[in-house]
Amino acid sequence: MAVYQRFKRVALSLSDITGSAYARAACEARALLAGEDVEALRALADKSVDFYPEATHARQLRLLSEVGQSILSGELSSSSGATSRAFESATNAGRAPVSTFGLLRVGEDGVLRLITKSEHYHTPLGHGFSGYRLLEHARRLGIPNATHNNTRGHITRLLEEELIREANGLGHEQEELSRILRIQDPYVVNRVLNLETGSLAVEAALKMILARFYRMENESGAPKYLGRRPVFLVIGDDTGGLQANYHGTTILAQSMRGMWPDFYQAAQNQGLFSVCALRPNVFSDVEQVFERYERGGAKIAGFFHEIVMMNYGARLLSKEYLQCVYDLCREYDVPTVIDEIQSCLWAPDLFMFRELGLKPSFVAVGKGFSGGEYAASRVLFSAAMDCMPQFGALVTNGQEELASLSYLITMRWAKANREVTRSVGDYYEDGLRNLAQEQEDVVAGVEGRRHLCALRLRNVDMAKQLAAILQVLGLDVSAQSYKAECPPCVLTKIPLIADCDVVDFILEKMAEALVKLKRNSGESEGRVPS
Repeated sequence: MAVYQRFKRVALSLSDITGSAYARAACEARALLAGEDVEALRALADKSVDFYPEATHARQLRLLSEVGQSILSGELSSSSGATSRAFESATNAGRAPVSTFGLLRVGEDGVLRLITKSEHYHTPLGHGFSGYRLLEHARRLGIPNATHNNTRGHITRLLEEELIREANGLGHEQEELSRILRIQDPYVVNRVLNLETGSLAVEAALKMILARFYRMENESGAPKYLGRRPVFLVIGDDTGGLQANYHGTTILAQSMRGMWPDFYQAAQNQGLFSVCALRPNVFSDVEQVFERYERGGAKIAGFFHEIVMMNYGARLLSKEYLQCVYDLCREYDVPTVIDEIQSCLWAPDLFMFRELGLKPSFVAVGKGFSGGEYAASRVLFSAAMDCMPQFGALVTNGQEELASLSYLITMRWAKANREVTRSVGDYYEDGLRNLAQEQEDVVAGVEGRRHLCALRLRNVDMAKQLAAILQVLGLDVSAQSYKAECPPCVLTKIPLIADCDVVDFILEKMAEALVKLKRNSGESEGRVPS
């Protein structure tokens, strides 16, 4: 067992996060509006909340021994729903939540499971994170969630500044922030648009890039590259196909990953845009693409990528590869778009691109920052790309104050515990690599980085079997068996509140599952397992 990894205690009040002047104003306004006692409201605003009590974590550790067991009495009668055919065929009602606690979830089948995928990146701090009690304090003060794009509140504006500080590695000196906000370098992010889904965040970047080729409005001036065909670069699969990348569910983003083939072909035939896939970490592809498209009637419009490709077996793009692409992009005036919807917060610096020394033009972040409490995405971008009118990319609820507050709460805890994140993540990755070496007859390797890791099996059937065995053992994992060219991997994304003891538990379950997998494989082939 590992030495217990202690999290740094974070205890803050609403006043600590929003500033005392704003909190005081909210208290006074609420007292007048609702006829409440202003002193009681001030006491609430100043009341500290322990973001992650030790007792809460200790309780979860004690419950690990019951993971994989059915803990409910009797059968649950639940609704059938009325969704689409595709959603219905994919639904697993047994895993649907009945109740949750931190790292743990009890499903409709009554089984206690460990949320080993952080509920598909929604809950980096687990369920019911105590720090989010400050959201209730804000509600008691009458601070609304619903605002409008013309009335971005103080908390949302405060968050915008915090995101720019963190993305640029700044301290809290206002002068330094002011300097960054004045920069017009296309590879310095210093603007924020507040949206609700990752799809809209990436689409906003797409729109700003397309505005360099096509007018957004009749009144717009001539675009910089008017008359040239935009070519979008994405990371493809190992065969050069498009399916490996995933940047949302808007039509343009879907066409970038091979969906809407007839629409895409028609657009390409008309010269409206093209998409070119680069094989992961293949340097020759990059040189050939720039040689081919940076001439004549075409122009590389933008480079879209993740860092850990969680929709392609957790493939990690190397620092050297990305820096090579970025150098060419800067040389040829190509905007770069990092989609950190999956990876944001799981890096010690909150943004994984900072660890790699990258300077993007756009960064899309999402629900990880709001801890699953709200649908809230953001796109950070360069002032040099700031070309859209107000209605170019907005949603009515994009400026929600409490959603912004949830971001700030998450960031405070994650920043205080960044070294724990680094240590536990390294410990998990090292443990998986050791396990892969011990079981190399069935495990081909490990993909990903720290908390975002996957075991790569020898074939797809083994990956599907291992995922099923781990589910029975209580680890919520998955295998991407629905993609023909996807590596045969079992994916994990462990929450940031998992310490080394939790990692040991996961590794023990994985070792147990691999033994069962080999036994099952031996029996299916008519051999007696050794």
